[in-house]
Amino acid sequence: MITREDVEHISWLASIKIEDEEKDELVEHFNSILEYFHQLDEVDTEGVKPTYRVVDLANIFREDAAYESLPQDQALKNAPRTENGYIKSPRIV
Repeated sequence: MITREDVEHISWLASIKIEDEEKDELVEHFNSILEYFHQLDEVDTEGVKPTYRVVDLANIFREDAAYESLPQDQALKNAPRTENGYIKSPRIV
């Protein structure tokens, strides 16, 4: 059972200012939500397989495939500066 003090504590944790008249209303709302969960506790779930997702997920990764890449000289062709087969960039300190 949620009390007015619980609502005040929750509002403090959430850094939300709640007016006094709203607190009583929130107590009723929270308790009705908890009552709904108590109804769910009464449902017979004997023989029901536990699930973690409501939809079946399948792995959609593709298989790795080897492909031919550019030769090194073509890959470095548009680089502004190269040295010993690598792109040379300015030192940044």
